[in-house]
Amino acid sequence: MAQALLRTVVDNRRAPLQPGGQKLLSVQGLGKSWGENRVLDNVSFDLHAGEMVAVIGRSGAGKSTLLHMLNGTIDASEGAVYSLRDGEAQRNLLALNSRQLRQWRSECGMIFQDFCLVPRLDVLTNVLLGRLSQTSTLKSFFKLFSDSDRAHAIELLQWMNMLPQALQRAENLSGGQMQRVAICRALMQNPKILLADEPVASLDPKNTKRIMDVLRQVSEQGISVMVNLHSVELVKSYCTRVIGIQRGRVLFDGHPAQLTDSLLHQLYGDEINQLH
Repeated sequence: MAQALLRTVVDNRRAPLQPGGQKLLSVQGLGKSWGENRVLDNVSFDLHAGEMVAVIGRSGAGKSTLLHMLNGTIDASEGAVYSLRDGEAQRNLLALNSRQLRQWRSECGMIFQDFCLVPRLDVLTNVLLGRLSQTSTLKSFFKLFSDSDRAHAIELLQWMNMLPQALQRAENLSGGQMQRVAICRALMQNPKILLADEPVASLDPKNTKRIMDVLRQVSEQGISVMVNLHSVELVKSYCTRVIGIQRGRVLFDGHPAQLTDSLLHQLYGDEINQLH
């Protein structure tokens, strides 16, 4: 069921790709400052279809800021982020107007640590809100979503074992249930890239495994997943690549198996004992 469903989540026109496949994004010299505080400095990397990339580093290293900048919810101070098609740069995402940015967010979904659901709306409607970039504001206000969108939302909820809660208000769900709904909402956009900002930070071990399993299944269907994680154990178990950030700069970019104790001490300092 899950495999068949995820083939519909990824655009049917695209065959699933393996890690190291088509280049989707090129980040070049990205930087961000808040006043005199340098949060990110000269960050550069490429993102490929089918990768599951962990972003790691101590608290305040700039991990969340990076993901928000890629999604366009935080402006960059300098640098460029290019979306690519067939290996050719198509546009600098940092120069998009509001309409273009809305379209980009339909291609680059995001899930958050605090879920960002609408508490008083039911679960099904929260998932359908993932289609906002393709639906007029007036139609979405009156919940006038298409039959195909509703069918797709129901499929996603069924795959996520959340269909029995479809008509419940989001405010009545547990944390693990809320995160599953948030993932369904992001996948409603049929994104090429899925960004996950500390998606398991507030979850118990059972729900943590469930969410990480889902993210891995998504990446296996050709969607590039970039996830901000604190657990090195999860990184080594689930991710195909790691980007380690120290004081706003990329210190490491490679396979999880290459994460040595020495490197982890460089990345985390005194926080190293809190990672396991």
